[in-house]
Amino acid sequence: MSDTLPQLTFAVPKGRILDEALPLMARAGVVPDAEFHDKKSRALSFACEGSDMRLIRVRAFDVATFVAHGAAQIGIVGSDVVDEFAYADLYAPVDLNIGHCRLSVAEPVNADAAARASASHLRVASKYPNLTRRHFERQGIQAEVVKLNGAMELAPVLGLAGRIVDLVSTGRTLKENGLVETDVIMQISARLIVNRAALKTDPRVGEVVEAFRAMAAAAKDAAQ
Repeated sequence: MSDTLPQLTFAVPKGRILDEALPLMARAGVVPDAEFHDKKSRALSFACEGSDMRLIRVRAFDVATFVAHGAAQIGIVGSDVVDEFAYADLYAPVDLNIGHCRLSVAEPVNADAAARASASHLRVASKYPNLTRRHFERQGIQAEVVKLNGAMELAPVLGLAGRIVDLVSTGRTLKENGLVETDVIMQISARLIVNRAALKTDPRVGEVVEAFRAMAAAAKDAAQ
């Protein structure tokens, strides 16, 4: 570890994005130690092979918070999280071209189309209150957002909200719960994010960004 610079912290999200990100991280020189892959381990912080960097594994929404506040200098998270929080201290310099899905509006299959078209106020269940409100504001609709962190599809069934805003990949979960996608708010992919202050003051952060940028460019060229 450097005598003058603190240990570099790289925040990664639990779940599907991490599975897709690990091979890219390895190509960029970020390789977690063996304990990271031990499913029995309850550790949240892990060393990296051949460097003084450490990885922390947290919830996707928390990745952005750790990086924005400087507790971590670098992270990987979906563009949905970046846009939901819109932290001024967060910079997303590299699109990793993984974790593709979309943020969409969905409602029951048998919903009244006429009532939908004339609505000026809606109750919507989502874990994305800011993106949801902004989306409906653009349509001149006031959205009352009921914040849920999971089981979003139950909200219309149980009368909690008439619509939901949630991540959609194949649409299978919506269909199995009697819902239909009615609007796409944004297309999503995973991004490398960094703390703006750390990027300016710690040259190692810039080196990591350039390594990921080169890796992403090479992957894009190979796919063409």
